[in-house]
Amino acid sequence: MTPDVDLTRRLPGPHPLRDRLLALDCRLFEAVAARHWPAADPVLPRLSRAANHGVLWFATAAAITAARTPRARRAAARGVASLALASATINTIGKRTVRRTRPVLDPVPAVRRLKRQPITTSFPSGHSASAAAFAAGVALESRGWGAAVAPLAAAVAVSRVYTGVHFPSDVLAGAALGVGAAYAVRGLVPTRDLMPPPGRPRADAPALPDGAGLVMVANKGSGTADRINALRDALPGAETVECEPSEVRAELEKAAARARVLGVCGGDGTVNTAAEVALRHGLPLAVLPGGTLNHFALDLGIEDARDLVRALQQGDAVRVDVGRFSSGSTQGCFINTCSLGVYPELVRERERWSHRIGGWPAGVLAALRVLRADRHPLHVDLGGTTRPLWLLFAGNGTYHRMGLAPARRYDLADGKLDVRVVHGGRRPATRLLSAALAGPLSRSPVHAAERVRRLRLTGVAPGTPLAYDGEVTEVEGEVTLEKLPEALTVYRPLPFR
Repeated sequence: MTPDVDLTRRLPGPHPLRDRLLALDCRLFEAVAARHWPAADPVLPRLSRAANHGVLWFATAAAITAARTPRARRAAARGVASLALASATINTIGKRTVRRTRPVLDPVPAVRRLKRQPITTSFPSGHSASAAAFAAGVALESRGWGAAVAPLAAAVAVSRVYTGVHFPSDVLAGAALGVGAAYAVRGLVPTRDLMPPPGRPRADAPALPDGAGLVMVANKGSGTADRINALRDALPGAETVECEPSEVRAELEKAAARARVLGVCGGDGTVNTAAEVALRHGLPLAVLPGGTLNHFALDLGIEDARDLVRALQQGDAVRVDVGRFSSGSTQGCFINTCSLGVYPELVRERERWSHRIGGWPAGVLAALRVLRADRHPLHVDLGGTTRPLWLLFAGNGTYHRMGLAPARRYDLADGKLDVRVVHGGRRPATRLLSAALAGPLSRSPVHAAERVRRLRLTGVAPGTPLAYDGEVTEVEGEVTLEKLPEALTVYRPLPFR
């Protein structure tokens, strides 16, 4: 076996270090070929073929997604995105930069060889890059799933030398590029461990080691059965009540009369109702996500029953702000957002598509669909001046954006309403699309963001829709939005120490 001829010709002149490395690479390849691994013969060649075109990793991503937890879905998506970036880099830059021929197959036993030999250049290994990218991407989002995928990725990388289609250095270089791709994706869409820690101190809340004192009301319309079962297993002393959507408020009122801690499992609208009941009864609230988006629970750091159980058992809780709106006899509270104008319709459309195509693409599509109808801007008196607005949005706490990730709140008790508006005027499609693309913290002549403690609007036309946490009501005349600072105690798991 001799070092690759084409590679050395591309680097003219004597180069002792390079020659030694190439010779070592060839000796390692021959050592692997000469070693007898009986258990590997029926496995590694098939595994290597299964990884062609990423089929093995797409199937693995589907299996991870089947776990039906937000963390698993994010891990699978990050793994696939990392794989896509690694594959694109290898095929457009890597293999065209160093045109190294494949190893000679003479030392490799026939039983190990692939039926179809690859015809591309050898350096770097695309299979190894894809395996490392997928495994690293999954691990950056979830260490547990990463540990499960890592042995499979390592086996695919080893199989490329074992079947004789790559030198060891091809595999190492490919794996390094794959890991780099995973970190590049994390730079664009940060993982949750990069999020800033919450700025609020702990709140006093009872620790419930076995759940005794917790009454958890679950909205069956949100498909919460599996999460409630997980909670029952972990906290056998907790009381759980499953009810239809129309019965949620009544069951929450009954639960509040006998509970030390009021629990709720459902989407953001259900959590809003529970927050209002807990606030009125002076009870701490335990939130178990059970809806589609679960903004409030995710901003608390609760993704599944394990997170909530840990917080309940240790008594870890924080105090959070609650937003409140009022207009004449109409009033209510919101824990996420409140909006006027076309935004209620925009939110409905965006939520229909966000889990399929992502946050900001869904915002663009929603804006296009909403603007099909002929409509007029909302006219309100804002700061003594009547202004036309296409939409007005107020968030309970400041939303931040890192890279291409959806906006999140890091501090749920900052005392601020995150107010954003899209000004009225001609070409509403351009204005709304610009706002959807630019993101929550953008400022421009057509859309702006401000943070205030209180906002008063006058001159609101009768029948104007106001959306709050997935619910819709109608307001008119004067509308006041304000904060109730640190009004509600909620369980929130602290970082592992």
